[in-house]
Amino acid sequence: MAGEPQADCLFCKIVAGEVPATIVRETETTVAFRDINPQAPTHVLVIPKAHYPNAAELAAAEPKVIADILSESREVAADDQIEETGYRVVFNTGSGAGQTVFHAHLHVLGGRGLQWPPG
Repeated sequence: MAGEPQADCLFCKIVAGEVPATIVRETETTVAFRDINPQAPTHVLVIPKAHYPNAAELAAAEPKVIADILSESREVAADDQIEETGYRVVFNTGSGAGQTVFHAHLHVLGGRGLQWPPG
């Protein structure tokens, strides 16, 4: 069921403290942690604590939580001192877009030049 923890979800296990992660921020509704395969000097994932398979389903069910995630992305950028130099926020939705963990998550990338268009 959407919103409920999924036993086979890596990110649900991180939220529950069952899988270690380098957590950099946590709020009532979100957790932010460093990506284990960083694509930039700053590469942090911001996720909802509730399980939704992708950003579209999260936005439809809980628009306030998706706003919390975006707000936290700014805080991550400020904490990592990339707010002024620029950073990218990315939601990959679906395997064709590169989503590999089917728990909604936002990538915060920065700390180096980020060409456009990406990949």
